Amino acid sequence: MPRHVAIIMDGNNRWARKRLMPGVAGHRSGVEAVRAVIEVCAESGVEVLTLFAFSSENWSRPEDEVGALMELFLRALRREVRKLYENDICLRIIGDRSRFAPDLQQAMAAAEALTADCQRMTLVVAANYGGKWDIAQAARGLAAEAAAGRLDPGTISEQAFEARLSTAEWPLPDLCIRTGGERRISNFLLWQMAYAELYFSDLYWPDFKHEAMREALADFARRQRRFGKTSEQVTVESS
Repeated sequence: MPRHVAIIMDGNNRWARKRLMPGVAGHRSGVEAVRAVIEVCAESGVEVLTLFAFSSENWSRPEDEVGALMELFLRALRREVRKLYENDICLRIIGDRSRFAPDLQQAMAAAEALTADCQRMTLVVAANYGGKWDIAQAARGLAAEAAAGRLDPGTISEQAFEARLSTAEWPLPDLCIRTGGERRISNFLLWQMAYAELYFSDLYWPDFKHEAMREALADFARRQRRFGKTSEQVTVESS
């Protein structure tokens, strides 16, 4: 079982268009899929589930769609956080929050505070997040330390850089799932997914429910992770 699963929730708009509905209807229906994958991951013993909710590039979408997404995000936070708390699931939000409205920022902080001591699983929501942004902010942090004389640039290692990323406190993703039929990672956890297994589903996100999530986990279990080694080496080590 993967310790950390990351999901790119794609296909909400296409799901809605197929049904002659506005795009935001797909995002509303996608909330049910979020509940389903949380349930399956928690039941299966996954430690961390990271959902790509809103990318730094999504601000370029039509203004009315962005506004509807922000309203949906706020309502979902206020409505779902109590269920997370009751199921012992800790909520954490990564990304640049500065562009969000004050009431949404307050709701994020309140939801994190309520679930801070929950230990069954951590749900990470990536909002106004981009992999390039994450790498840049980590580099800025290290540069500031070096400029202040607290860090020797020559000692900066991969581990030191990784410790500055927004996901530093959790294990790296073992499995990345993308729905909607596309085959790319779209600026999501670029550094962190260097050795993640990739799983692509043709299902639009609102249709990716319990059985689809279980199949993704089963597919992961059938794979051999080599991390640069040969199959023979991995087989010997595992035995």
